[in-house]
Amino acid sequence: MVTPRFRRAPLPGSLAMLRVARGGASFVPRVARGRAGSGTAGPGPGPLGPPLQWRLLQQAPRAPAAAPPAVGRWLLACSGAVAGAVVLGGVTRLTESGLSMVDWHLVKEMKPPRTQQEWEAEFQKYQQFPEFKILNHDMTLTEFKFIWYMEYSHRMWGRVVGLAYILPAAYFWRKGWLSRPMKGCVLALCGLVCFQGLLGWYMVKSGLEEKPDSYDIPRVSQYRLAAHLGSALVLYSASLWTGLSLLLPRHKLPETRQLLRLRQFAHGTTALIFLTALSGAFVAGLDAGLVYNSFPKMGERWIPDDLFAFSPVLRNIFENPTTVQFDHRILGITSVTTVTALYLFSRKIPLPRRTKMAVTSLLAVACVQVGLGISTLLLYVPMPLAATHQSGSLALLSVALWLMSELRRVPK
Repeated sequence: MVTPRFRRAPLPGSLAMLRVARGGASFVPRVARGRAGSGTAGPGPGPLGPPLQWRLLQQAPRAPAAAPPAVGRWLLACSGAVAGAVVLGGVTRLTESGLSMVDWHLVKEMKPPRTQQEWEAEFQKYQQFPEFKILNHDMTLTEFKFIWYMEYSHRMWGRVVGLAYILPAAYFWRKGWLSRPMKGCVLALCGLVCFQGLLGWYMVKSGLEEKPDSYDIPRVSQYRLAAHLGSALVLYSASLWTGLSLLLPRHKLPETRQLLRLRQFAHGTTALIFLTALSGAFVAGLDAGLVYNSFPKMGERWIPDDLFAFSPVLRNIFENPTTVQFDHRILGITSVTTVTALYLFSRKIPLPRRTKMAVTSLLAVACVQVGLGISTLLLYVPMPLAATHQSGSLALLSVALWLMSELRRVPK
C-alpha cells in the first residue's frame, strides 16, 4: 500500500508578500500590470486601486541605512586630533607655558606678533600678571617667546580640532550619510568640542587672578584643569568608540555567563583607567609629583604623616599634594592589577583572534604605563618622561575602548 503524499497549499499572494515585508522570505513574485497579456510587469491599478501586495511592501519598515566607512574614519581621525591636543596640553603644562597668553580672542589671536614692537607689547601685558611678578620676574624676551609659542601652538591646535569636527560633519549631514541617531551623536561631539575651548580659557583665567592671601606660586585651579582634561577625555573616548563601532564588525559570540562577566569586567576596567587618568590632572595641577620621589614607600613610611593634614578631611583628596599623589599611586596599582586579572580571566574563554590581541595589548600597555609612572616619580618628573607618561594614559584608555568594542553584543 502506497502512503499518499500531501503537499502544502501555496500561500495566497497577499500573505506571501506580507511574509516578504516582514523579512520571512527572499522571493518576491512578479505582479502583472494592467490586463493579462499586456506584456508589462509591475503593480498595475485594479478596480479597487493598487494591489494589496504592493501596498504591503510600501508599508513595510525599512532597515536604517548604515553610515559609510568614511564617517567612521573621520571620527577616528578626530579622536587622533584630540589625542594630539591632550599631549600638547600636557607639554604646555610641564613647560609652565599656559599663562603666557593673558587674553583670549577666537580670531584675533590667530595672528602672532611679528615685529619687535609687537613682541614687546605682548611681553608688557604678561608682566602685569602674578606669574611674572612672583615666578618669572627675571625672564627675558627670548624666554618669553618660547613659552608664548608653546601656548599659542596649543590654542591653534584646538582650533584645528574644532574645524576637523564641524566642517566634515556639515558635509556628511548635507550628503545624507548620517542616520538620525548619528546626527544626535555628531551634534553632541561638535557641541563638546566648542565647550572644550571655552573651558580651556576658563581654566587659564584662574591662573591670572591676583591672590593677595596666597603665598603659593601662581597656577591654574586644579579643579578647572581636571574639568578641562576630563572633557577632552570624554570627547576622545566618544569619538574613538563611535568610529570603532562603525568600522569594526561585531563578533557573533555565544552569550554565555562567562562572556557576560568578561564584558562587565572590561567596562569596569575602562572606567577605572579613565578615573586614574583624570586623577593625574590633580597631580599636575598641584605639582604633586615633586612631593615624595620614592617608591613603593612615600619617604620612610607606607602611609605618610601628612596624608590628612588639611581640615576638613575631604579637602585633602583634591587639595593636599601628598594625598593626591597617594591616591594616584593607589589608582595606578589597582588599574594594573585589574588589567592583569582581566587578562587571566579572558584566557578561560574562547575568543576571536582580534579580541585576544586587544586583551594582550591592554596588559602590555598597562605594564609599560606603570613603569613610566614609577620612573617619572623617581627621576623628579623630567619633562620628556612625564610627557610620555601622560601620553601612555591615552594609549591605555584607547586599548581599553578597543577591547570594549570587540566585546559588543550582537543586536537581535
